[in-house]
Amino acid sequence: MRILITGGAGFIGSALVRHLVRDVGADVLNVDKLTYAGNQASLKIIENAPNYRFLKADICDGQAMHEAFASFRPDRVMHLAAESHVDRSITGAADFVQTNVMGTFVLLEAARRYWSGLEGEAKADFRFLHVSTDEVYGSLGQDGLFHEQTPYDPSSPYSATKAASDHLAIAWQRTYGLPVVVSNCSNNYGPYHFPEKLIPLIILNALEGRQLPVYGNGANIRDWLYVEDHARALHVIASRGRLGEKYNVGGRNERRNIDVVQRVCAIMDRLSPKPNPHEALITYVTDRPGHDARYAIDATRLETELGWKALENFDSGIEKTVAWYLENRWWWQPLREKVYSGERLGTLGKDK
Repeated sequence: MRILITGGAGFIGSALVRHLVRDVGADVLNVDKLTYAGNQASLKIIENAPNYRFLKADICDGQAMHEAFASFRPDRVMHLAAESHVDRSITGAADFVQTNVMGTFVLLEAARRYWSGLEGEAKADFRFLHVSTDEVYGSLGQDGLFHEQTPYDPSSPYSATKAASDHLAIAWQRTYGLPVVVSNCSNNYGPYHFPEKLIPLIILNALEGRQLPVYGNGANIRDWLYVEDHARALHVIASRGRLGEKYNVGGRNERRNIDVVQRVCAIMDRLSPKPNPHEALITYVTDRPGHDARYAIDATRLETELGWKALENFDSGIEKTVAWYLENRWWWQPLREKVYSGERLGTLGKDK
């Protein structure tokens, strides 16, 4: 099995690459532009594996994508390359439109051109998995879950561009017959997570005795999914998912943001104690514009149709995550020093 992965140096992408190379034994070509969030150190454990290769390229570069397909000749494409941080999309939406919308279009066209030239079993077995987010659905009230038929209602530039790319992927299946499957996941967490996101930011700020910023009153709810569970799900969906369908991937672990932060603080108190409880560092800051109140995924289709189950609950996963950051300063220290030091993003000039 030859799998072309876009965005494989990112957080979810690198977890997927590690899983496919080590556990599945697939031949993997990782295509990544290496933006600020792409980090080849996340792939150190498999970088010399005979079934892994890396190509630095932009998915918006049509010629580079055509050449990658022609030379590698994949059986499967798993498309994860995207600008993904909501806060950055608020003040820099153009990059999100370019990569998430135009990049997906370019990749779909490259895949269609390649697939159209295949014959027999190679053509019949080819798959294109488009990996997306639950944020395309907008915000839930106190009750209910996102399911595959939930209408799209994106709130941020990030989620709007991901919604657009979802629609493109499905349209290429319906119009051209390209064998596409789409997945939409809840909030991921775990090792190798770039420290602009909530959980790694809180862990590292707590470790350094810095303020722990919580948006608004901390009541926003997310459904948390351990990244290695997500990687397994993506392999299952790409292998056995029905063409033209969507599969929601969630951990069934709803938590308020403030509860997540307090849980991290409690673990840090035990694993890296300081004179005062880490919870004393919590600071409430002005809420993000367009901040959705609640996300929660109904993963029933994935669980019943394809047999996937999350192996980690939030308590087990967050323990592993905090411990990993405490034990792997080599990975995150260069990022804190040279790429992102923990400052607030996406404030439109309100909070710095």
